[in-house]
Amino acid sequence: MRREPCILGFLLLLLALIPSGTRAAERSQLLASFASENFSEIDNAVVALAASGEELAPALLSALAERRLFYNAADKHVFWKGENGKNFDASTGAELPVLPAGLKPVRINNRVRATIEAALGSFALMAPDPAKRREAAELAFKTRSASSLSAVERARGKETDTSVRRALDEARAAIILGNAEATPEDRLDAIKVIRDRGDQDGLALLRSIGAAAPASVKSAAEVAAASVENRLALWAIVQNAWYGLSLGSVLLLAAIGLAVTFGVMGVINMAHGEMVMLGAYATFAVQEMMRAQGSHEVGLALACAVPAAFVVSGATGIVIERCVIRFLYGRPLETLLATFGISLILQQAVRTAFGASNREVDTPAFMFGSLQIGAMQVTLNRLAILVFAAGVFIALLLVLRFTSFGLRTRAVTQNRRMASSMGIHTSTIDALTFGLGSGIAGLAGVALSQIDNVSPNLGQGYIIDCFLVVVFGGVGNLWGTLIGALSIGMIEKFLEPFAGAVLGKIALLVFIIFFIQKRPRGLFALRSRAIEA
Repeated sequence: MRREPCILGFLLLLLALIPSGTRAAERSQLLASFASENFSEIDNAVVALAASGEELAPALLSALAERRLFYNAADKHVFWKGENGKNFDASTGAELPVLPAGLKPVRINNRVRATIEAALGSFALMAPDPAKRREAAELAFKTRSASSLSAVERARGKETDTSVRRALDEARAAIILGNAEATPEDRLDAIKVIRDRGDQDGLALLRSIGAAAPASVKSAAEVAAASVENRLALWAIVQNAWYGLSLGSVLLLAAIGLAVTFGVMGVINMAHGEMVMLGAYATFAVQEMMRAQGSHEVGLALACAVPAAFVVSGATGIVIERCVIRFLYGRPLETLLATFGISLILQQAVRTAFGASNREVDTPAFMFGSLQIGAMQVTLNRLAILVFAAGVFIALLLVLRFTSFGLRTRAVTQNRRMASSMGIHTSTIDALTFGLGSGIAGLAGVALSQIDNVSPNLGQGYIIDCFLVVVFGGVGNLWGTLIGALSIGMIEKFLEPFAGAVLGKIALLVFIIFFIQKRPRGLFALRSRAIEA
Protein backbone atom coordinates (compact mmCIF):
# COMPACT_ATOMS: atom_id res chain seq x y z
CA MET A 1 0.00 0.00 0.00
CA ARG A 2 2.85 2.37 0.66
CA ARG A 3 4.56 1.51 -2.64
CA GLU A 4 1.58 2.58 -4.82
CA PRO A 5 1.67 6.27 -3.83
CA CYS A 6 5.41 6.34 -4.47
CA ILE A 7 4.99 4.82 -7.93
CA LEU A 8 2.11 7.22 -8.69
CA GLY A 9 4.16 10.22 -7.61
CA PHE A 10 7.07 9.06 -9.76
CA LEU A 11 4.83 8.73 -12.81
CA LEU A 12 3.35 12.20 -12.26
CA LEU A 13 6.83 13.65 -11.97
CA LEU A 14 7.90 11.89 -15.17
CA LEU A 15 4.83 13.20 -17.01
CA ALA A 16 5.60 16.70 -15.83
CA LEU A 17 9.21 16.50 -17.00
CA ILE A 18 8.52 15.11 -20.46
CA PRO A 19 6.33 18.00 -21.66
CA SER A 20 8.83 20.47 -20.24
CA GLY A 21 11.59 19.12 -22.41
CA THR A 22 9.28 18.91 -25.38
CA ARG A 23 8.20 22.53 -24.85
CA ALA A 24 11.83 23.66 -24.72
CA ALA A 25 12.59 21.94 -28.03
CA GLU A 26 9.42 23.29 -29.64
CA ARG A 27 10.18 26.76 -28.31
CA SER A 28 13.69 26.68 -29.81
CA GLN A 29 12.31 25.54 -33.16
CA LEU A 30 9.62 28.24 -33.06
CA LEU A 31 12.05 31.01 -32.12
CA ALA A 32 14.37 30.00 -34.94
CA SER A 33 11.73 31.38 -37.32
CA PHE A 34 12.55 34.86 -36.04
CA ALA A 35 16.14 34.51 -37.28
CA SER A 36 15.14 35.55 -40.77
CA GLU A 37 15.21 38.52 -43.11
CA ASN A 38 11.83 37.56 -44.56
CA PHE A 39 9.01 39.62 -43.04
CA SER A 40 6.38 37.02 -43.94
CA GLU A 41 8.24 34.35 -41.96
CA ILE A 42 8.59 36.71 -39.00
CA ASP A 43 4.88 37.55 -39.18
CA ASN A 44 3.97 33.86 -39.19
CA ALA A 45 6.32 33.32 -36.24
CA VAL A 46 4.52 36.05 -34.28
CA VAL A 47 1.16 34.36 -34.90
CA ALA A 48 2.57 30.95 -33.93
CA LEU A 49 4.20 32.29 -30.76
CA ALA A 50 0.99 34.04 -29.70
CA ALA A 51 -0.98 30.80 -30.18
CA SER A 52 1.60 28.59 -28.46
CA GLY A 53 0.59 29.48 -24.91
CA GLU A 54 4.20 30.14 -23.92
CA GLU A 55 4.60 32.10 -20.69
CA LEU A 56 7.42 34.09 -22.25
CA ALA A 57 5.36 35.03 -25.32
CA PRO A 58 4.19 38.47 -24.04
CA ALA A 59 7.73 39.45 -23.02
CA LEU A 60 9.21 38.23 -26.30
CA LEU A 61 6.62 40.04 -28.43
CA SER A 62 7.04 43.24 -26.43
CA ALA A 63 10.80 42.98 -26.95
CA LEU A 64 10.26 42.43 -30.68
CA ALA A 65 7.99 45.49 -30.93
CA GLU A 66 10.63 47.64 -29.19
CA ARG A 67 13.58 46.23 -31.19
CA ARG A 68 15.01 44.39 -28.17
CA LEU A 69 14.93 40.92 -29.75
CA PHE A 70 18.18 39.64 -31.36
CA TYR A 71 19.37 36.50 -33.09
CA ASN A 72 22.61 34.76 -34.00
CA ALA A 73 22.71 34.26 -37.76
CA ALA A 74 25.02 31.20 -37.43
CA ASP A 75 22.89 28.94 -35.22
CA LYS A 76 19.57 30.92 -35.27
CA HIS A 77 19.62 31.25 -31.50
CA VAL A 78 17.40 34.09 -30.18
CA PHE A 79 18.10 36.42 -27.26
CA TRP A 80 16.32 39.43 -25.82
CA LYS A 81 17.10 42.41 -23.65
CA GLY A 82 14.61 43.08 -20.90
CA GLU A 83 13.11 46.48 -20.05
CA ASN A 84 15.27 46.57 -16.93
CA GLY A 85 18.44 46.15 -19.00
CA LYS A 86 18.96 42.47 -18.15
CA ASN A 87 19.82 39.94 -20.87
CA PHE A 88 18.02 36.63 -21.45
CA ASP A 89 18.26 33.50 -23.54
CA ALA A 90 14.89 33.29 -25.32
CA SER A 91 14.94 29.48 -25.61
CA THR A 92 15.45 28.77 -21.91
CA GLY A 93 14.50 32.07 -20.28
CA ALA A 94 17.81 32.02 -18.39
CA GLU A 95 19.43 35.34 -17.48
CA LEU A 96 22.79 36.10 -19.11
CA PRO A 97 25.48 38.47 -17.87
CA VAL A 98 26.03 39.88 -21.38
CA LEU A 99 24.66 39.18 -24.84
CA PRO A 100 26.91 37.28 -27.25
CA ALA A 101 28.77 39.34 -29.82
CA GLY A 102 27.66 39.62 -33.44
CA LEU A 103 23.90 39.51 -32.85
CA LYS A 104 21.42 41.06 -35.28
CA PRO A 105 18.10 42.69 -34.29
CA VAL A 106 14.98 40.94 -35.53
CA ARG A 107 13.49 43.19 -38.21
CA ILE A 108 9.83 44.25 -38.35
CA ASN A 109 7.68 46.30 -40.71
CA ASN A 110 4.20 47.81 -40.39
CA ARG A 111 2.48 44.52 -41.13
CA VAL A 112 4.48 42.68 -38.47
CA ARG A 113 3.95 45.54 -36.03
CA ALA A 114 0.17 45.29 -36.50
CA THR A 115 0.31 41.53 -35.90
CA ILE A 116 2.32 42.11 -32.71
CA GLU A 117 -0.23 44.63 -31.45
CA ALA A 118 -3.05 42.19 -32.10
CA ALA A 119 -1.16 39.40 -30.34
CA LEU A 120 -0.38 41.52 -27.29
CA GLY A 121 -4.00 42.56 -27.20
CA SER A 122 -5.10 38.92 -27.11
CA PHE A 123 -2.95 38.39 -24.01
CA ALA A 124 -4.56 41.38 -22.31
CA LEU A 125 -8.02 39.89 -22.97
CA MET A 126 -7.48 37.59 -20.00
CA ALA A 127 -6.10 40.27 -17.65
CA PRO A 128 -7.63 40.43 -14.14
CA ASP A 129 -8.45 44.15 -14.50
CA PRO A 130 -11.77 44.70 -16.39
CA ALA A 131 -10.54 48.07 -17.69
CA LYS A 132 -7.52 46.40 -19.32
CA ARG A 133 -9.72 43.68 -20.79
CA ARG A 134 -12.04 46.29 -22.26
CA GLU A 135 -9.07 48.21 -23.68
CA ALA A 136 -7.77 44.99 -25.25
CA ALA A 137 -11.18 44.27 -26.74
CA GLU A 138 -11.27 47.76 -28.27
CA LEU A 139 -7.81 47.17 -29.71
CA ALA A 140 -8.98 43.88 -31.21
CA PHE A 141 -11.94 45.74 -32.75
CA LYS A 142 -9.64 48.30 -34.37
CA THR A 143 -6.97 45.86 -35.63
CA ARG A 144 -9.51 43.21 -36.76
CA SER A 145 -6.75 40.63 -37.07
CA ALA A 146 -8.04 37.18 -37.96
CA SER A 147 -5.32 35.64 -35.79
CA SER A 148 -6.92 37.11 -32.65
CA LEU A 149 -10.39 35.66 -33.32
CA SER A 150 -9.79 32.50 -31.29
CA ALA A 151 -8.44 34.53 -28.34
CA VAL A 152 -11.45 36.85 -28.50
CA GLU A 153 -13.85 33.93 -28.52
CA ARG A 154 -12.09 32.26 -25.58
CA ALA A 155 -12.20 35.48 -23.58
CA ARG A 156 -15.82 36.03 -24.58
CA GLY A 157 -16.79 32.63 -23.23
CA LYS A 158 -15.23 33.39 -19.82
CA GLU A 159 -16.20 37.07 -19.50
CA THR A 160 -18.63 38.04 -16.72
CA ASP A 161 -18.47 41.85 -16.95
CA THR A 162 -21.35 43.15 -19.11
CA SER A 163 -19.51 46.10 -20.70
CA VAL A 164 -16.42 44.01 -21.47
CA ARG A 165 -18.61 41.24 -22.90
CA ARG A 166 -20.27 43.77 -25.22
CA ALA A 167 -16.84 45.05 -26.33
CA LEU A 168 -15.76 41.48 -27.04
CA ASP A 169 -18.94 40.86 -29.07
CA GLU A 170 -18.14 43.95 -31.14
CA ALA A 171 -14.52 42.86 -31.63
CA ARG A 172 -15.63 39.41 -32.75
CA ALA A 173 -18.18 40.93 -35.14
CA ALA A 174 -15.54 43.26 -36.63
CA ILE A 175 -13.15 40.38 -37.25
CA ILE A 176 -15.85 38.19 -38.83
CA LEU A 177 -17.18 41.04 -40.96
CA GLY A 178 -13.75 41.66 -42.44
CA ASN A 179 -13.15 37.96 -43.09
CA ALA A 180 -14.16 37.05 -46.64
CA GLU A 181 -14.10 33.34 -45.72
CA ALA A 182 -16.80 33.71 -43.06
CA THR A 183 -20.27 32.44 -43.89
CA PRO A 184 -22.92 34.98 -45.01
CA GLU A 185 -25.01 34.11 -41.96
CA ASP A 186 -22.14 34.95 -39.58
CA ARG A 187 -21.45 38.19 -41.43
CA LEU A 188 -25.12 39.21 -41.27
CA ASP A 189 -25.11 38.63 -37.51
CA ALA A 190 -21.91 40.67 -37.29
CA ILE A 191 -23.55 43.54 -39.20
CA LYS A 192 -26.33 43.69 -36.58
CA VAL A 193 -23.77 43.95 -33.77
CA ILE A 194 -21.82 46.69 -35.56
CA ARG A 195 -25.06 48.57 -36.32
CA ASP A 196 -26.00 48.51 -32.63
CA ARG A 197 -22.56 49.94 -31.79
CA GLY A 198 -23.49 52.95 -33.92
CA ASP A 199 -20.29 55.04 -33.87
CA GLN A 200 -17.90 56.35 -36.54
CA ASP A 201 -15.66 53.29 -36.30
CA GLY A 202 -18.63 51.02 -36.87
CA LEU A 203 -19.82 53.15 -39.79
CA ALA A 204 -16.37 52.99 -41.42
CA LEU A 205 -16.39 49.21 -40.97
CA LEU A 206 -19.81 48.85 -42.58
CA ARG A 207 -18.71 50.97 -45.53
CA SER A 208 -15.58 48.85 -46.02
CA ILE A 209 -17.54 45.79 -47.19
CA GLY A 210 -15.87 44.72 -50.41
CA ALA A 211 -17.56 44.36 -53.76
CA ALA A 212 -16.85 40.62 -53.70
CA ALA A 213 -19.15 40.14 -50.68
CA PRO A 214 -22.48 38.34 -51.23
CA ALA A 215 -25.40 40.53 -52.29
CA SER A 216 -27.26 39.89 -49.03
CA VAL A 217 -24.25 41.03 -47.00
CA LYS A 218 -23.74 44.19 -49.08
CA SER A 219 -27.44 45.07 -48.89
CA ALA A 220 -27.56 44.58 -45.12
CA ALA A 221 -24.38 46.62 -44.69
CA GLU A 222 -25.83 49.52 -46.71
CA VAL A 223 -29.05 49.53 -44.68
CA ALA A 224 -27.08 49.36 -41.42
CA ALA A 225 -24.74 52.16 -42.55
CA ALA A 226 -27.73 54.40 -43.36
CA SER A 227 -29.19 53.69 -39.93
CA VAL A 228 -25.90 54.55 -38.23
CA GLU A 229 -25.57 57.77 -40.26
CA ASN A 230 -29.03 58.94 -39.19
CA ARG A 231 -28.28 58.16 -35.56
CA LEU A 232 -24.93 59.96 -35.71
CA ALA A 233 -26.61 63.00 -37.29
CA LEU A 234 -29.02 63.20 -34.35
CA TRP A 235 -26.18 62.78 -31.86
CA ALA A 236 -24.24 65.51 -33.69
CA ILE A 237 -27.13 67.89 -33.02
CA VAL A 238 -27.13 66.91 -29.36
CA GLN A 239 -23.34 67.30 -29.20
CA ASN A 240 -23.54 70.80 -30.71
CA ALA A 241 -26.27 71.67 -28.22
CA TRP A 242 -23.95 70.60 -25.40
CA TYR A 243 -21.12 72.67 -26.88
CA GLY A 244 -23.46 75.65 -27.06
CA LEU A 245 -24.61 75.10 -23.48
CA SER A 246 -20.99 74.84 -22.36
CA LEU A 247 -20.01 78.04 -24.17
CA GLY A 248 -23.12 79.73 -22.83
CA SER A 249 -22.16 78.88 -19.24
CA VAL A 250 -18.72 80.43 -19.77
CA LEU A 251 -20.27 83.55 -21.30
CA LEU A 252 -22.76 83.74 -18.44
CA LEU A 253 -19.98 83.69 -15.86
CA ALA A 254 -18.03 86.35 -17.72
CA ALA A 255 -21.06 88.55 -18.51
CA ILE A 256 -23.10 88.38 -15.33
CA GLY A 257 -20.73 90.78 -13.58
CA LEU A 258 -20.94 93.16 -16.54
CA ALA A 259 -24.73 92.97 -16.34
CA VAL A 260 -24.40 94.47 -12.85
CA THR A 261 -21.91 97.23 -13.70
CA PHE A 262 -23.16 98.10 -17.19
CA GLY A 263 -26.81 97.16 -16.94
CA VAL A 264 -27.53 98.45 -13.43
CA MET A 265 -25.04 101.32 -13.11
CA GLY A 266 -24.84 102.45 -16.73
CA VAL A 267 -21.04 102.23 -16.79
CA ILE A 268 -19.31 101.02 -19.96
CA ASN A 269 -16.53 99.14 -18.21
CA MET A 270 -13.86 98.18 -20.75
CA ALA A 271 -11.72 96.88 -17.87
CA HIS A 272 -14.23 94.11 -17.11
CA GLY A 273 -12.09 91.57 -18.97
CA GLU A 274 -9.17 92.49 -16.72
CA MET A 275 -11.30 91.66 -13.67
CA VAL A 276 -11.67 88.19 -15.18
CA MET A 277 -7.91 88.07 -15.75
CA LEU A 278 -7.21 89.07 -12.12
CA GLY A 279 -9.41 86.21 -10.93
CA ALA A 280 -7.43 83.74 -13.04
CA TYR A 281 -4.12 85.04 -11.71
CA ALA A 282 -5.48 84.91 -8.15
CA THR A 283 -6.19 81.20 -8.77
CA PHE A 284 -2.62 80.72 -9.95
CA ALA A 285 -1.20 82.62 -6.96
CA VAL A 286 -3.24 80.62 -4.42
CA GLN A 287 -2.10 77.37 -6.00
CA GLU A 288 1.55 78.46 -5.93
CA MET A 289 1.29 79.60 -2.29
CA MET A 290 -0.20 76.27 -1.20
CA ARG A 291 2.44 74.41 -3.20
CA ALA A 292 5.16 76.42 -1.45
CA GLN A 293 3.64 75.37 1.89
CA GLY A 294 3.98 71.71 0.87
CA SER A 295 0.32 71.13 0.01
CA HIS A 296 -0.41 69.47 -3.34
CA GLU A 297 -4.19 69.21 -2.91
CA VAL A 298 -5.29 70.71 -6.22
CA GLY A 299 -8.97 70.53 -5.35
CA LEU A 300 -8.43 72.36 -2.05
CA ALA A 301 -6.37 75.05 -3.82
CA LEU A 302 -9.17 75.58 -6.34
CA ALA A 303 -11.74 75.84 -3.54
CA CYS A 304 -9.60 78.43 -1.73
CA ALA A 305 -9.11 80.36 -4.98
CA VAL A 306 -12.86 81.05 -5.31
CA PRO A 307 -13.15 83.49 -2.38
CA ALA A 308 -9.64 84.82 -3.04
CA ALA A 309 -10.48 85.70 -6.65
CA PHE A 310 -13.76 87.32 -5.59
CA VAL A 311 -12.00 89.48 -2.99
CA VAL A 312 -9.09 90.49 -5.26
CA SER A 313 -11.26 91.43 -8.25
CA GLY A 314 -13.97 92.96 -6.08
CA ALA A 315 -11.51 95.11 -4.13
CA THR A 316 -9.90 96.24 -7.38
CA GLY A 317 -13.32 97.17 -8.71
CA ILE A 318 -14.14 99.21 -5.61
CA VAL A 319 -10.83 101.08 -5.89
CA ILE A 320 -11.52 101.84 -9.57
CA GLU A 321 -15.02 103.07 -8.78
CA ARG A 322 -13.90 105.30 -5.90
CA CYS A 323 -10.90 106.74 -7.73
CA VAL A 324 -12.22 107.11 -11.29
CA ILE A 325 -15.76 105.98 -12.08
CA ARG A 326 -17.63 108.06 -9.47
CA PHE A 327 -16.51 111.23 -11.21
CA LEU A 328 -17.87 110.08 -14.58
CA TYR A 329 -21.47 108.95 -13.91
CA GLY A 330 -23.78 110.09 -16.68
CA ARG A 331 -20.88 110.42 -19.12
CA PRO A 332 -20.68 106.98 -20.80
CA LEU A 333 -18.07 107.92 -23.42
CA GLU A 334 -15.70 109.20 -20.75
CA THR A 335 -16.14 105.99 -18.71
CA LEU A 336 -15.37 103.97 -21.85
CA LEU A 337 -12.07 105.80 -22.41
CA ALA A 338 -11.12 105.83 -18.73
CA THR A 339 -11.78 102.09 -18.20
CA PHE A 340 -9.95 101.27 -21.44
CA GLY A 341 -6.89 103.03 -20.03
CA ILE A 342 -7.33 101.17 -16.73
CA SER A 343 -7.42 97.88 -18.63
CA LEU A 344 -4.04 98.65 -20.22
CA ILE A 345 -2.59 99.58 -16.81
CA LEU A 346 -3.82 96.35 -15.24
CA GLN A 347 -2.44 94.23 -18.09
CA GLN A 348 0.98 95.83 -17.78
CA ALA A 349 0.91 95.45 -13.99
CA VAL A 350 0.26 91.72 -14.34
CA ARG A 351 3.04 91.40 -16.93
CA THR A 352 5.42 93.08 -14.50
CA ALA A 353 4.39 90.89 -11.57
CA PHE A 354 3.98 87.49 -13.27
CA GLY A 355 5.70 87.84 -16.63
CA ALA A 356 4.25 87.87 -20.12
CA SER A 357 4.26 84.08 -20.62
CA ASN A 358 1.27 81.87 -19.94
CA ARG A 359 0.89 80.41 -16.46
CA GLU A 360 -0.27 76.87 -15.77
CA VAL A 361 -3.07 76.15 -13.33
CA ASP A 362 -3.53 72.50 -12.36
CA THR A 363 -6.92 70.86 -12.72
CA PRO A 364 -8.35 68.66 -9.93
CA ALA A 365 -8.68 64.95 -10.63
CA PHE A 366 -12.48 65.07 -10.54
CA MET A 367 -12.46 67.45 -13.53
CA PHE A 368 -10.37 65.15 -15.73
CA GLY A 369 -11.85 62.90 -18.39
CA SER A 370 -15.28 62.79 -19.96
CA LEU A 371 -18.61 61.01 -19.84
CA GLN A 372 -19.72 59.00 -22.86
CA ILE A 373 -23.46 59.38 -23.41
CA GLY A 374 -24.36 57.52 -26.56
CA ALA A 375 -22.22 59.04 -29.30
CA MET A 376 -21.77 62.26 -27.32
CA GLN A 377 -18.87 63.18 -25.06
CA VAL A 378 -19.36 65.44 -22.04
CA THR A 379 -16.05 66.71 -20.66
CA LEU A 380 -16.03 66.88 -16.87
CA ASN A 381 -14.28 70.26 -16.65
CA ARG A 382 -16.97 71.88 -18.82
CA LEU A 383 -19.68 70.15 -16.79
CA ALA A 384 -18.14 71.48 -13.56
CA ILE A 385 -18.07 75.03 -15.01
CA LEU A 386 -21.74 74.70 -16.01
CA VAL A 387 -22.68 73.73 -12.44
CA PHE A 388 -20.46 76.51 -11.04
CA ALA A 389 -22.05 79.11 -13.33
CA ALA A 390 -25.54 78.03 -12.27
CA GLY A 391 -24.52 78.30 -8.61
CA VAL A 392 -23.10 81.81 -9.06
CA PHE A 393 -26.21 82.94 -10.94
CA ILE A 394 -28.57 81.61 -8.26
CA ALA A 395 -26.44 83.12 -5.47
CA LEU A 396 -26.53 86.53 -7.16
CA LEU A 397 -30.29 86.36 -7.57
CA LEU A 398 -30.69 85.51 -3.88
CA VAL A 399 -28.39 88.36 -2.83
CA LEU A 400 -30.29 90.92 -4.89
CA ARG A 401 -33.70 89.59 -3.86
CA PHE A 402 -33.41 88.68 -0.18
CA THR A 403 -30.68 90.89 1.35
CA SER A 404 -30.77 94.50 2.49
CA PHE A 405 -27.91 95.27 0.13
CA GLY A 406 -29.92 93.85 -2.76
CA LEU A 407 -32.97 95.88 -1.71
CA ARG A 408 -30.93 99.10 -1.64
CA THR A 409 -29.31 98.26 -4.98
CA ARG A 410 -32.68 97.75 -6.63
CA ALA A 411 -33.98 100.96 -5.07
CA VAL A 412 -31.04 102.99 -6.41
CA THR A 413 -31.45 101.34 -9.81
CA GLN A 414 -35.13 102.24 -10.07
CA ASN A 415 -35.02 105.78 -8.65
CA ARG A 416 -31.78 107.26 -7.35
CA ARG A 417 -33.28 110.49 -5.98
CA MET A 418 -36.06 108.73 -4.11
CA ALA A 419 -33.61 106.21 -2.67
CA SER A 420 -31.33 109.04 -1.52
CA SER A 421 -34.24 110.85 0.11
CA MET A 422 -35.10 107.62 1.98
CA GLY A 423 -31.67 107.66 3.62
CA ILE A 424 -29.80 105.24 1.33
CA HIS A 425 -26.15 106.23 0.89
CA THR A 426 -26.11 105.98 -2.90
CA SER A 427 -22.37 106.47 -3.35
CA THR A 428 -21.67 103.52 -1.05
CA ILE A 429 -24.16 101.39 -2.97
CA ASP A 430 -22.43 102.40 -6.21
CA ALA A 431 -19.03 101.29 -4.92
CA LEU A 432 -20.33 97.99 -3.50
CA THR A 433 -22.32 97.25 -6.65
CA PHE A 434 -19.30 97.88 -8.85
CA GLY A 435 -17.24 95.71 -6.52
CA LEU A 436 -19.87 92.94 -6.69
CA GLY A 437 -19.81 92.95 -10.48
CA SER A 438 -16.02 92.92 -10.53
CA GLY A 439 -15.90 90.12 -7.93
CA ILE A 440 -18.22 87.94 -10.03
CA ALA A 441 -15.90 88.57 -12.99
CA GLY A 442 -13.07 87.23 -10.79
CA LEU A 443 -15.10 84.05 -10.26
CA ALA A 444 -15.31 83.73 -14.04
CA GLY A 445 -11.50 83.90 -14.06
CA VAL A 446 -11.34 80.93 -11.68
CA ALA A 447 -13.45 78.88 -14.08
CA LEU A 448 -11.58 80.02 -17.19
CA SER A 449 -8.24 79.08 -15.62
CA GLN A 450 -9.36 75.44 -15.96
CA ILE A 451 -10.01 75.60 -19.71
CA ASP A 452 -7.94 78.49 -21.04
CA ASN A 453 -4.42 79.89 -20.82
CA VAL A 454 -3.81 82.21 -17.88
CA SER A 455 -2.19 85.22 -19.52
CA PRO A 456 -2.41 89.03 -19.35
CA ASN A 457 -4.67 88.96 -22.43
CA LEU A 458 -7.14 86.43 -21.02
CA GLY A 459 -10.02 88.85 -20.57
CA GLN A 460 -9.69 90.47 -23.99
CA GLY A 461 -11.11 87.38 -25.69
CA TYR A 462 -14.40 87.64 -23.77
CA ILE A 463 -15.13 91.36 -23.39
CA ILE A 464 -16.94 91.76 -26.74
CA ASP A 465 -19.02 88.63 -26.18
CA CYS A 466 -19.92 89.91 -22.69
CA PHE A 467 -21.31 93.15 -24.10
CA LEU A 468 -23.21 91.20 -26.76
CA VAL A 469 -24.79 89.00 -24.08
CA VAL A 470 -25.84 91.94 -21.90
CA VAL A 471 -27.24 94.02 -24.77
CA PHE A 472 -29.00 91.06 -26.40
CA GLY A 473 -30.54 89.79 -23.15
CA GLY A 474 -31.67 93.20 -21.93
CA VAL A 475 -29.69 95.85 -20.10
CA GLY A 476 -29.78 95.25 -16.35
CA ASN A 477 -31.90 92.08 -16.44
CA LEU A 478 -30.17 89.02 -14.98
CA TRP A 479 -32.63 86.56 -16.47
CA GLY A 480 -32.10 88.26 -19.81
CA THR A 481 -28.36 87.80 -19.33
CA LEU A 482 -28.91 84.08 -18.73
CA ILE A 483 -31.09 83.66 -21.82
CA GLY A 484 -28.75 85.84 -23.89
CA ALA A 485 -25.63 83.86 -22.89
CA LEU A 486 -27.20 80.49 -23.64
CA SER A 487 -28.74 81.76 -26.90
CA ILE A 488 -25.49 83.25 -28.19
CA GLY A 489 -23.58 80.12 -27.19
CA MET A 490 -26.07 77.89 -29.04
CA ILE A 491 -26.18 80.10 -32.14
CA GLU A 492 -22.40 80.30 -32.36
CA LYS A 493 -21.85 76.55 -32.02
CA PHE A 494 -24.56 75.65 -34.54
CA LEU A 495 -23.16 78.15 -37.05
CA GLU A 496 -19.55 76.95 -36.79
CA PRO A 497 -20.00 73.59 -38.63
CA PHE A 498 -21.55 75.38 -41.63
CA ALA A 499 -19.82 78.76 -41.77
CA GLY A 500 -16.63 78.24 -39.76
CA ALA A 501 -15.55 80.06 -36.62
CA VAL A 502 -14.81 83.46 -38.23
CA LEU A 503 -17.82 83.66 -40.55
CA GLY A 504 -20.02 82.29 -37.80
CA LYS A 505 -18.92 85.10 -35.49
CA ILE A 506 -19.57 87.67 -38.22
CA ALA A 507 -23.04 86.25 -38.88
CA LEU A 508 -23.75 86.41 -35.14
CA LEU A 509 -22.72 90.07 -34.98
CA VAL A 510 -24.92 90.92 -37.97
CA PHE A 511 -27.83 89.13 -36.31
CA ILE A 512 -27.34 91.10 -33.07
CA ILE A 513 -27.21 94.39 -35.02
CA PHE A 514 -30.52 93.72 -36.76
CA PHE A 515 -32.06 92.46 -33.54
CA ILE A 516 -31.11 95.61 -31.64
CA GLN A 517 -32.62 97.69 -34.45
CA LYS A 518 -35.96 96.01 -33.76
CA ARG A 519 -35.64 95.74 -29.95
CA PRO A 520 -33.23 98.39 -28.66
CA ARG A 521 -33.75 97.29 -25.05
CA GLY A 522 -32.99 93.63 -25.75
CA LEU A 523 -35.07 90.56 -25.03
CA PHE A 524 -36.16 91.67 -21.56
CA ALA A 525 -36.43 95.43 -20.99
CA LEU A 526 -35.80 96.83 -17.52
CA ARG A 527 -36.14 100.39 -16.26
CA SER A 528 -32.78 101.68 -15.03
CA ARG A 529 -30.83 104.88 -14.70
CA ALA A 530 -29.26 104.31 -18.12
CA ILE A 531 -32.67 104.14 -19.75
CA GLU A 532 -34.13 107.05 -17.81
CA ALA A 533 -31.18 109.21 -18.75
